[in-house]
Amino acid sequence: MKQKNNLVLLLFLLSGLLHAQHRITIEATLLPDSNSIAITQQIEYFNTSNTVLNEIYLNDWANSFSSKTTPLGKRFSENYDSSFHFEKDKNRGKTTIETIVNETNSPLPWERGAAADILKITLDNPLQPNESYTFTCTYTVKLPNDKFTRYGVTNQNDYNLQYWYLSPAVYTEKWEAYSNKNTDDLYLTPSTFSVAFHTPKTYTLTSDLDVISETISEENKTTTLQGNHRSRVILYLEKQPSFEVIETDKLAIVTNLQDKKITPPIRALVIDRIAHFLDEKLGEYPFEKMVISEVDYKKNPVYGLNQLPNFISPFPDGFEYDMEQLKTISRNYIENTLNLHPRDDYWLSGALQIYLMMEYVDTYYPKMKIIGNLSDFWIIKWAHGADLEFNDQYPLLYLNMARNNLHQKLTLPKDSLLKFNKNIANSYYGGQGLQYLSDYLGDEVLSKSIAQFYTENKLKPTTSDSFQKIIEQNTTLPVNWFFEDYVDSRKTIDFKIKKIKKQGDSLRVQVKNLNNSTLPVPLFGINKKEVISKKWIPPFIDTTSVTIAAADIRKLALNYESVIPEYNLRNNYKKVKGLLNRPIQFRIFQDIEDPHYNQLFFMPIFEYNLYDGVSAGLKLYNKTVLPKGIHYKVEPQFGFRSKNLIGSGSIVYTQRLDTENLYSMRYGFSGSYYSYDQDLFYKKFTPFITFSFRENDLRNNKKQFINIKNVNVYRDEDPLKPNQEPNYSVFNAQYVYSNPNLINYFRGVADYQISSKFSKLFATLEYRKLFNNNRQLNVRLFAGAFLFNDTGSDEHFFDFALDRPTDYLFEYGYYGRSEDQGLFSQQFIVSEGGFKSQLTPAFADSWMTTINASTNIWSWIYAYGDVGLVHNKGIGTKAVFDSGIRVNLVADYFELYFPIYSNLGFEPSLSNYDEKVRFTVTLSPKTLLGLFTREWY
Repeated sequence: MKQKNNLVLLLFLLSGLLHAQHRITIEATLLPDSNSIAITQQIEYFNTSNTVLNEIYLNDWANSFSSKTTPLGKRFSENYDSSFHFEKDKNRGKTTIETIVNETNSPLPWERGAAADILKITLDNPLQPNESYTFTCTYTVKLPNDKFTRYGVTNQNDYNLQYWYLSPAVYTEKWEAYSNKNTDDLYLTPSTFSVAFHTPKTYTLTSDLDVISETISEENKTTTLQGNHRSRVILYLEKQPSFEVIETDKLAIVTNLQDKKITPPIRALVIDRIAHFLDEKLGEYPFEKMVISEVDYKKNPVYGLNQLPNFISPFPDGFEYDMEQLKTISRNYIENTLNLHPRDDYWLSGALQIYLMMEYVDTYYPKMKIIGNLSDFWIIKWAHGADLEFNDQYPLLYLNMARNNLHQKLTLPKDSLLKFNKNIANSYYGGQGLQYLSDYLGDEVLSKSIAQFYTENKLKPTTSDSFQKIIEQNTTLPVNWFFEDYVDSRKTIDFKIKKIKKQGDSLRVQVKNLNNSTLPVPLFGINKKEVISKKWIPPFIDTTSVTIAAADIRKLALNYESVIPEYNLRNNYKKVKGLLNRPIQFRIFQDIEDPHYNQLFFMPIFEYNLYDGVSAGLKLYNKTVLPKGIHYKVEPQFGFRSKNLIGSGSIVYTQRLDTENLYSMRYGFSGSYYSYDQDLFYKKFTPFITFSFRENDLRNNKKQFINIKNVNVYRDEDPLKPNQEPNYSVFNAQYVYSNPNLINYFRGVADYQISSKFSKLFATLEYRKLFNNNRQLNVRLFAGAFLFNDTGSDEHFFDFALDRPTDYLFEYGYYGRSEDQGLFSQQFIVSEGGFKSQLTPAFADSWMTTINASTNIWSWIYAYGDVGLVHNKGIGTKAVFDSGIRVNLVADYFELYFPIYSNLGFEPSLSNYDEKVRFTVTLSPKTLLGLFTREWY
């Protein structure tokens, strides 16, 4: 094998001369005291284009960590990752350029553009096509903490090094130089590397490159590395070596991925099987070894497995290790050899990797369930989720985004993707797409095409267009639909059987393609659960008809094996005779959607408010894990304090639009019946419609909403408040503009309300700014006025409130809405006036305007201040103010307010100060979940 590899290396060296690789020579010295690397780097740049070059661009991605305002820093903020913004400067990275000189040691002009991580070097002589230019850079790289990207300095003072050196940008018809946005998509030309790395002798260096020599002096160690046709040089420097070498007859795997549950011989067998599998499916790996690190895996884990606590092991011993190694090895196998554009043509790498993983599981774990042995537990066994196989997770996780209208087409640049799409959904959709294509073409056609594409394009620049051409060479069936209507489209896939007509011993079936794309679909004839026939309908748009034999067929189904990641599988079934295409199924607890049934779910629920006490009941609903177009629920409950039957219900239809700024329209009706005071109940009925708008760029958080509703309230009359209107109807039209971000947050709401006895117009503007010095400023403005007010009540029930609105629309999450003393009266919800102190006048029956502001004093402790003007008829205008300390434990979810000074004076000196402290608390699981999902969506 060694002789064979040496021959391959020689051929590569000759090929390098022909293809004129860049030659990069690096001498680097690790400086542990400053967590930096001193580097002298010579670059021989070959101009392989037909253009005369007057400058050369270098990627300096190590410098992307240099400030909060670099493209990388902004990306962290966009993803609501505040750790980088608040980090100390000493833990960020940067590059300090000392000199850049030509071969005669003359300085070359250089500059950084608008982005901090791209260098432009102006040449002293134009670089002609097919010629080379040599220059030398001397610089120091300060390494960042590894908590940002998992690369950098670890807590153990080890070093995981990626993007640690200057790399030549690719020139095609333009310079492909772009910034680091934590998407691991640096585009490089395969080059010849020679690296001499000096470290203290206590460190062990691990690399993909070939180790030529290693010399140790009294204190230091020098490791000399070489590599040909390499796109990247990733190094691991450790004080305590953690990597082991596992030899296979295909290549050596150097890995520190561990699994204590399996022995070293079993680990070796697993890796050997993976190496042979990839060699068979793709082709020979061109290098002698591959480094597979824990860092590598954690950046791209097997989602699902990595979410489980260590003490839960639902899979057989070795399976998790097998999947972890398979995902990481296959990714490196592809990315180290296929030079696809990693930002613009990344989809093919991800699709090939997931397709290979699916093939591997089908081969070696054909019956593995998505939740492993948990599917045998009696409490889970009944659920459809327990029936799903491991490979069913791929379309399921893509549909999570599609059903939420957050899916993005595969050809979108990688830095334009939402985090969930970048890390999970797009690769899964691509891999499932190759399964779709394989089933359509026949397994051998795609397998042959993948191997041919790998062999013909290994270690040289290529594109997905080359992949398409190879497939077209190997089949007579059309495949343009896959690249045009599947890969390069955001349209979801949805087929439906419209009608069946019996014609003698045949069935004439009319099939509808609902989403205006040209795609094929398989049609199955079913008898009970047995497949009688399968026929692929060629790619079509709109409607087509097909004739099949009718013998023994009781039901027809499209996409019965779910090979197509279809948006809605529920409309794919039609009985030859009978009414219900899908029988009704009742299940306890929410489940993954089973398209074979009309599902109804039951779930026990528990709620609390002061007047009903703890309430328990049963929720009947149709919502599955993935959202549907129509959701309904009924929640009857019993209040143990009110001793009464209470509850709520709703039905909502959501129309999602794939390609418009108007991306959603929701129509619905809701009703509720609860206590609003001791032994007093209210009924509320609300028809509503919501129009939702957003930008075409889904990473842009800007959204707009138009909400229209009519709230109808019927209350038991309060004998203590005889003048308060018990029954009323309020029409409400609302416009919302929202643009939430970590650095700049803005939200504006304009409301118009009209009822028989009043009409009011009001607006709220909220702004948050996080400055580079970590100071945060929060400003909120409220202004409202009555257009007319004939309520004539002293209760101020419909008036603007300074600190605690009456909530006559019953929309706020009050636990004791009618309380004016005691703990529940201290619950604070930011609305209307937004004051924290309880001042007089507390209401305005004419107009009111207030400003609320706060800024951080230290960490999560803020100072706040409110000022406002309150106008009441017959009383006039009064100026009000308060100030105090806000303890921001979880912003908007759990906060405490301690009043200090207001119109009342120095409040801590007043009696019963503990009753003046206000609190905000949110117990809604759905609301709290938003804290954790916002960076992914």
